Amino acid sequence: MQPDNNNNTCSVMEGQLPGKCAPMVFPYVPMQETNPAVYKQNEALEAGTLFPGLHLPFHREIQSQTGEKNTPLAELMALDFAITELGLYLDTHKDDKEAFALYSDYVRLYREGKERYEKQYGPLQQANTVQFGGYHWLNNPWPWDYEGGKK
Repeated sequence: MQPDNNNNTCSVMEGQLPGKCAPMVFPYVPMQETNPAVYKQNEALEAGTLFPGLHLPFHREIQSQTGEKNTPLAELMALDFAITELGLYLDTHKDDKEAFALYSDYVRLYREGKERYEKQYGPLQQANTVQFGGYHWLNNPWPWDYEGGKK
């Protein structure tokens, strides 16, 4: 629907976009309880969340299309995912000692894994190139060019 030409407003149930009106949406964000149930690691990656109460089923479809293998890079991505999820949970549940212990373990594992990965394959982020004594960001092969960790 187009905005009313007289006063450029949309109806009460619509929001204004550039040049048109669009239906309003009301997002639903479930409140997490303290010490919520958590998925097992593989289930969490498949579901797109550690917490069943926040399950986002569209992540499964995305993963089925990407076909990501269990590579060192995929393992780092999984740890990064878990760190982000737990960090978001801890933002609202700072006193959950079990979640913080798990968060701390994952951060340690990520740092160790990242160090091993970068020693073998090079920097994960462009800004990390300086620690390798020169600009080595575009050197071949790229991490995804390795088959089973070996070229």
